[in-house]
Amino acid sequence: MSSSGVDLANCADEPIHIPGLIQPHGALLAFDHGGALRSWSANVPALLGFAPMLNQDVARLPLQAPVLAQLRECIDDSGAEGCTRTAVETTMAGQLFDCIVHSDAHRVIAEFELRDIRTETVATFALKAHTAIERLKRQKTVGTLLQLAVEQVRAITGFDRVMAYRFRHDDSGDVIGEALDASLQPFLGMRYPASDIPAQARRLYTINTLRLIADIGYTPVALVGAPGDPPLDMSHAVLRSVSPIHVEYLQNMGVAASMSVSIVVNGRLWGLLACHHMTSLRVPYSIRMACDVIAQVLAATVQSLDARQRATMVEQAADVRTHLIETLLQEDDVLAALARHAADLAATLGADALVFAQQGRVLVHGEMAHETATAVVASLPVDGEEVLQRCNRTEWPAAAHVPIGPWVGLLGLHFDPASGGWLLALRREQIETIRWAGKPEKLAVTGPLGHRLTPRGSFNEWVESVTDSAEPWDAGRLLVAEQLLAEMHRASMTRHAEMDRARMQLLAMLGHDLRDPLQSITMAATVLQHGAQPQQLGRRIERSSGRMQRLISQVLDMSRLDSGMGLALRHESTDISRLVEDLVDEARLAHPGTLYETAVASGVTAGVDPDRMAQVVSNLLSNARHHGTGGQPVLVTLRDDGETIAIEVRNHGAPIAPELESQLFNPFKRMALQNRANRTGMGLGLYIASNIVQGHRGSLTYGYEAPHVVFTVRLPAAESAP
Repeated sequence: MSSSGVDLANCADEPIHIPGLIQPHGALLAFDHGGALRSWSANVPALLGFAPMLNQDVARLPLQAPVLAQLRECIDDSGAEGCTRTAVETTMAGQLFDCIVHSDAHRVIAEFELRDIRTETVATFALKAHTAIERLKRQKTVGTLLQLAVEQVRAITGFDRVMAYRFRHDDSGDVIGEALDASLQPFLGMRYPASDIPAQARRLYTINTLRLIADIGYTPVALVGAPGDPPLDMSHAVLRSVSPIHVEYLQNMGVAASMSVSIVVNGRLWGLLACHHMTSLRVPYSIRMACDVIAQVLAATVQSLDARQRATMVEQAADVRTHLIETLLQEDDVLAALARHAADLAATLGADALVFAQQGRVLVHGEMAHETATAVVASLPVDGEEVLQRCNRTEWPAAAHVPIGPWVGLLGLHFDPASGGWLLALRREQIETIRWAGKPEKLAVTGPLGHRLTPRGSFNEWVESVTDSAEPWDAGRLLVAEQLLAEMHRASMTRHAEMDRARMQLLAMLGHDLRDPLQSITMAATVLQHGAQPQQLGRRIERSSGRMQRLISQVLDMSRLDSGMGLALRHESTDISRLVEDLVDEARLAHPGTLYETAVASGVTAGVDPDRMAQVVSNLLSNARHHGTGGQPVLVTLRDDGETIAIEVRNHGAPIAPELESQLFNPFKRMALQNRANRTGMGLGLYIASNIVQGHRGSLTYGYEAPHVVFTVRLPAAESAP
């Protein structure tokens, strides 16, 4: 196929929106925006009874007054966006037509479609459609909704078969609703490949949601137009001729007439109502529009059902997330905390198994071997995106293809990069038996249309087994995962802050506890110099040095446990405005008794470590809350003067005593330990915050502007990773 240059791209490149042809059960006139006739179908004289002339003004055409009025209105309203499509009944050359008028950026088009059903009969069908719409609105599931829709559309239009199929993530479509004549073979439950609807056809299905082919064996009618004019864009035309490949496709199915009605949800082709008839069938325009309204009601109902389902899922996920974060903040062992909520997390993320990894440890939830979980963790990138997705074995590193076994679907949440913390949701491959409506591949052959891809010739059931692929995570699950990741990031940030604080407390205690043994050793050494008894003093020195050794060993042990969790900074472009606003909002929720007032400049960004900067701001907010005068607001401002970003936190209170001010940013503050406001800590927060800010080439300063205590963080506006 590659040698001939014939592939699916050729099929996708077919310019089906400008065929230059129409179906013969109607005639077409195309005007410029000034009302001059620029092109028409060759059958206008035979069908409409007059001979058109190039540049003939619309007012001079022998058209009935309602048609002329619609055309004039559309010409007056036409522009870049075009006028709204309208339809009016008219009689031309003794025949009844529906005249459909519409426009685009270049032309105003009038299509005259023959109608052989009386107006009274059409009105009856429209009433049936209204009843169908009311029933559709009451459906509670997508399956019952589409099944009712195909039954109602078949009753209204008279087609032999009406199918409803829903598109999957790969654009193939499953038939999940069908109403048909008893003599036909059912297609319910079968799948149509994505290649049945090329990209440009999918585009037309989205912008022109209803398409009728009244007689598949028709002879197309050519358009006549001004030489040199660009081809007429017929994307919105109801008479547009059909691609010869599509004609052959329908003929292979034994179909003589067809109609398709698009189900468009959120601007995307979600599904399709496909109507087939074994003989030619013309469905009047107004009845087709009733079917189009049914499809719009379908789309709105599907969107409503989907939104309701997603809201339920998000609500349940929020509950799981809340309980998980509470456990993470209380539990010393992060992996143990995750394992405690593993079943709920697996249900929330739609996973068959979960793997938790951090600092070389791996825990598994589900029917996955530990060796497989280890291979999965080994395949993860050291750096990269925080949310990692893999849905096919080929997306994994080659070395992992065999060790991962059937676990080819991965959704990885890198919740703590500093410690290699991952939450991994795994899905098994779908060993799926697909009932295709015919073998999906197209073949390149030479035929009446030249050497090209031909549509499928058989639509008998063709079964295929699919392996090495897992169902991808949908948008709803990904939203839940991103929300979970954000909360876990915050929990990790809090844990790191607590561990930093604990390390500083340990150092403070170490410094205090080392004084006594050091003093004993010094005194013993002094006494020895004056010739005292060495045996007793030696035992004192031994005891004191042993105590020192134990204290230092404890520090070294903690250092080993705490490896890699220091003040390492991960610089990234961060919305400082959003960060400050979010933290103030959190403080408001957590401490409703404290009033916060903000003056935060919008759109302030810088290259910083967002978690560490959040730690700084949180500490300043906490200090302001603890030390501020009750009933007075905490004031938070953010400014950007182009070179420096300033974050300022003010609280109403007395100035800090001069003797404490000089030690304010030191880790060991005796007065801080005596302060009742610090009864839950040792006053180490400002020391840590100052180090974080200095790591960003900035400064953290204290000032007093009566009656306010003011702490100010200043950062270079263009700060980036060293």
